[in-house]
Amino acid sequence: MAELRNLDLNLLVVFQHLLEERNISAVARRLDLSQPAVSNALRRLRTALGDDLFVRTPQGMQPTPQAERLGGPVGEALALLSHTLDATHDFHAARSQRRFRIAMSDVGEIHFMPRLMEQCARHAPGVRIDSLRLAGADLRHEMDAGRVDLAIGAFDGLGSGVMQRMLFRQGYATLFRRGHPTAHEGMGLKAFRAERHLVVSRAAPYGQVNQSLEKAGVALDAHFSVPHFSAVPYIVSTTDLLATVPRKLAASAGPHFQLGMLTPPVRVPALQTNLYWHRRFHRDSGSQWLRALVVDTFADAP
Repeated sequence: MAELRNLDLNLLVVFQHLLEERNISAVARRLDLSQPAVSNALRRLRTALGDDLFVRTPQGMQPTPQAERLGGPVGEALALLSHTLDATHDFHAARSQRRFRIAMSDVGEIHFMPRLMEQCARHAPGVRIDSLRLAGADLRHEMDAGRVDLAIGAFDGLGSGVMQRMLFRQGYATLFRRGHPTAHEGMGLKAFRAERHLVVSRAAPYGQVNQSLEKAGVALDAHFSVPHFSAVPYIVSTTDLLATVPRKLAASAGPHFQLGMLTPPVRVPALQTNLYWHRRFHRDSGSQWLRALVVDTFADAP
């Protein structure tokens, strides 16, 4: 405790940002400080902790093993303190400068982010939202630490400390370019199998569609693949490939890329999309506002 008493806690904020940015200039911009001020803070940290903490390399300021060990505890402590202070006063969306972090997939970004940004611009112009890709143990750890405010999608294994609410359920649709010589609504399974397909290979948690295609006789290894959904409409709009994707993505991308859509002649289980938040922040007024915004904007009517 004596060592902690002699340490300026503002230095830990600089330390946390250096871990994330690995660049003194970027940290200075983020904290609205001068570069010499950040360098001075790092010098004081090195003296206080008896370690170099960050070493300059061609890839940026790389953390030492000691800095890596400190990263988790320092991040958790700062996040908990930040949320505790936020909870001491009511959240006023119109005046807030708060930055929220939401975990979602790339298809989630396509569906959720434009409307969330529009709603913030209209009702909370100072609020900022960062999306990030996390899942499994990494997501659970970040939510436990308070570094992720919400998660939207279909995530398993988040633990008993995480609460959830269903937003909607959706099926799948198959996209094809308008003018495709053979694709059309109502096409049969035999014709569907004979087409060339574009497969999304890392579509967690959407892997069930690939399993359904394989069960229906579509040999995925014989077709083209991309790791994420974001490239799908660009590719389908300029080829004769078919791509089977969540229906909300199909409905969103179709008009922008001049794509047609058909109901695939394959039985695919419906996909449920949920909203997740940590129990510790259930009564946090900022979290309550953001959850209400997501529900009001995207949830199906009960």
